Amino acid sequence: MARYPHAPTVSFWGQRLLAIFAMVFGVLTLISGGSVLFGPAGARVWAGSYVGFVVWFNFFAGAVYVLAAIGLWQGTRWAPRLSALIAIATAVVAIGFATAILRGTAFEMRTVGALTLRFGFWAAVALIATRAMRPT
Repeated sequence: MARYPHAPTVSFWGQRLLAIFAMVFGVLTLISGGSVLFGPAGARVWAGSYVGFVVWFNFFAGAVYVLAAIGLWQGTRWAPRLSALIAIATAVVAIGFATAILRGTAFEMRTVGALTLRFGFWAAVALIATRAMRPT
């Protein structure tokens, strides 16, 4: 795995903290998505009018979040790119979600907030991690 070939602009501990947040975010995403998809009926009732493809995306994305967190922890070159890809994929799913809403699909308003949070988080991670790779 290629590591940063120069002194990063983000501190070592800042990079590690970012990785920890990404890992927690990933694990929580796996748990929440997994409980709706594979958990008891009560979890689906609690989720309300969820949109299936969004829940499936979030579940699979949770595993990718964990992978990105590992890459961020290790300071790999691919972690910032993966973080950007996560943000882009989330934006694409948000567009699909918006299209489904406009076509009359029932939804939960908290999904709008969750997609916004996920996109914002991963866009910020991608920016910070990319900045960390720039030569000083």
